[in-house]
Amino acid sequence: MNDSTAARWPRPYWRQPGENVLLQFYVFGGFARDLAIPAGRYDSRGLPEGVELKRFQNAVLRDWEGYPLAGALGEVLREESPEVYEAARRAPEVLVIRGELADPDSLDYLRDTLGVIAGLLDVGGGAVLDPQILSLFAAEDWRQRYLVPGGAPPRNHVLILRREEEDAAGRSRINTRGMRKFGRPDLDLRYVPDTALDRAGALCEQLVELMMLGADFVDGQRLEVEGLATALAVQRGIDEAEFGHAYVALRWP
Repeated sequence: MNDSTAARWPRPYWRQPGENVLLQFYVFGGFARDLAIPAGRYDSRGLPEGVELKRFQNAVLRDWEGYPLAGALGEVLREESPEVYEAARRAPEVLVIRGELADPDSLDYLRDTLGVIAGLLDVGGGAVLDPQILSLFAAEDWRQRYLVPGGAPPRNHVLILRREEEDAAGRSRINTRGMRKFGRPDLDLRYVPDTALDRAGALCEQLVELMMLGADFVDGQRLEVEGLATALAVQRGIDEAEFGHAYVALRWP
């Protein structure tokens, strides 16, 4: 597809590159030997430079130590979507889309990649795994979530988790997974009172959208939040065990 015919997905708050974007998806199904992907019908120019598609027999990939339907992730996926999980496990093939690219000033790379996935679902794909948000989708569920004119809402691209703070009764920790798809750190809101969960959840969604559209935060920056007397201080860090990359911590007053 010619670049001029594709609808642009701008990032109006982008000023300079953040960390590299990481894309990783698995498409389970059965595909023709000569794979022709009708990505153009979804406004896609094909996979962006630095992102590759590799084809595997599912039975062979199961022997790989990082096979996503095994281990802790596999248990989560099986509990969340047992029927989709079983269909993916039985699929004859897996197409792995993976790669990194320098953080760009538009989301065209995401539009193009989602278009390739949509095309794969038209030619034999039955399920899509996004390991960055710990989610496995049946083909139709994926289409409804992501094939939205102008792009799916930012909330659809990330996972927002809540759990109780271990050392503070009545307070919760809210964090995200999936922001590396936008070259941005995941969010980690700490010590949120139970009475403020709705407000904190809305703030998290607002920040996700800003960052997806290019905004970023520096260590020590202070964020004014409506309704809070004290600004939230940004603390940046890297936690491979928890997030797998960078994070932004905000401690609720």
